[in-house]
Amino acid sequence: MKAISGRSAFLDILRDEGVSILFGNPGTTELPIMDALAAQHDVRYVLGLQENVVMSMADGYARASGRLAACNVHVAPGLGNALGALYNAKYYGSPVIITAGQQEQGFMLTEPLLYDSLVDMAAPLVKWAVEIHRLEDLPRILRRAAKVALTPPTGPVFLSLPGDVLNQSAEMSLGTSTTVLTETRPSDALLERMAERLLAAAQPALVVGPEVCHEGAFAQVAAVAEVIGAAVFQQPLPYTAQFSSTHPLYMGALPRTAQELRNALEFADLLIAAGADVFRMSVPGAVEPLPDGLPIVHVGSRDWELGKVYPTELAVHAQVKTTMAALADRLRARQTPQQAQAAEARRKALAARNWSSKREQAMQTALGAADNAPIDPAWLMMTLAENTPADGVVVDEGLTTSRPLLDFLPMEDPRRYFGLASGGIGWGLPGAVGVKLALPERPMVCISGDGSAMYNVQALWTAAHHKLPITFVIANNFGYRILKQRLYAYGGDAVAQENMIGMDFTNPEINITGLSNALGVPATTITRPQDVAPALQAAQAADGPRLLDIHVYGGYRS
Repeated sequence: MKAISGRSAFLDILRDEGVSILFGNPGTTELPIMDALAAQHDVRYVLGLQENVVMSMADGYARASGRLAACNVHVAPGLGNALGALYNAKYYGSPVIITAGQQEQGFMLTEPLLYDSLVDMAAPLVKWAVEIHRLEDLPRILRRAAKVALTPPTGPVFLSLPGDVLNQSAEMSLGTSTTVLTETRPSDALLERMAERLLAAAQPALVVGPEVCHEGAFAQVAAVAEVIGAAVFQQPLPYTAQFSSTHPLYMGALPRTAQELRNALEFADLLIAAGADVFRMSVPGAVEPLPDGLPIVHVGSRDWELGKVYPTELAVHAQVKTTMAALADRLRARQTPQQAQAAEARRKALAARNWSSKREQAMQTALGAADNAPIDPAWLMMTLAENTPADGVVVDEGLTTSRPLLDFLPMEDPRRYFGLASGGIGWGLPGAVGVKLALPERPMVCISGDGSAMYNVQALWTAAHHKLPITFVIANNFGYRILKQRLYAYGGDAVAQENMIGMDFTNPEINITGLSNALGVPATTITRPQDVAPALQAAQAADGPRLLDIHVYGGYRS
């Protein structure tokens, strides 16, 4: 058996686990890894100029590829910088191994510069956090980390890498990869019970969530909806593509406010949740989002979500894809002619109010604002959707401006759309870099609000450095419009005086095109609606990244 150093073993195991890119921002404690990178050619290093950027890029890559991603940050301050982005990855369930260089173990006792307990810092936001104390344990720990990150419910893990462990050498086996197989489905008896319950419903509503995207279960969920004639909704605040937009039973995303959501489901006598969050809201409401007494059948691999907020009649801990495929067969076998006739009547009735029908109405409304200046957000989202290729990917952190986007953008595959999962802003620009590296052949548009963009604008440099053809659209309303809207709803002295403190980017205005050009991404400012479509087309035809600084309506009373 040949002796190998900790730093080389680290890269060899990552490569064997399927990692081809290591996202990072190096410091002195990471120098052993940087040295090992120079001695090999299989793992590519992608530099981010701040650790939040690094973590967000790895998160985006994991989301889009569905594979294990890895990133490396610098001791306690670097990990601290990454924690906001790590929260995003935790909420999405991104399988990322985040590592940080740590001071040498004999040196830690003196509490040197940059030292702190990294495991304690990371632990609340990851599935597993550990520090490697012996070189001989590195293979076992790293293999376990990959297994834990990739086992549903997937999520990030953290490893602290002391410098002495990376620099030591020893004869040791690097082990082999373990994959936990999770293609589970309910027992035959439970499937019969589920089928009986669904067929008894006179007005079923089916809510889909991120697990449908993660598992690629569009067809299986659609089959169940078609058999029983169920209206299909995406969960509130969707951050993935979860169902085919043009399917005749698709109604769109559920509203994001409690009263509107409740109103949308009042017609239903059964709620079927497929890998969804029931319901995660962003602000409290005066009423419960779920109509009183509405029974729930919930299928999902995240057991924590089953019955978490509301009593659930059937809480089924199983994979959505395999369960729905088996359930559709049971439904067809058990459905009576009378039930089939009722389902057909429901399907016909839903056609008049499905997503495609609503899209036509929304387009007519948006066209009425085609000449507005500043540019109307709904018109801009319609125009962006019209100018995004059918195989294009959209990364969305446009917040108030992009809220109408999913009213216009058809989604036919699980990799069409990546949105802000947790609500913590700043993910969009670096997330788009990671998504593009995972899906290099697909055209890409990234929409970001100006406020969100300023959190991680350094990501533009990485896009420029790697010549990634991404069209960055900055919806520029010169402030935090979402906060103005919520403060307006709150009322009080600030609204009465129209004194929105800390919510405007003026005096001076931020020169977004100047920032973009300085970071290597050619940029254009757009203030006229007629210039939007030509600019989008030109940007998407470029051989590298381009940025469009589009000035949009920023009023907060609507």
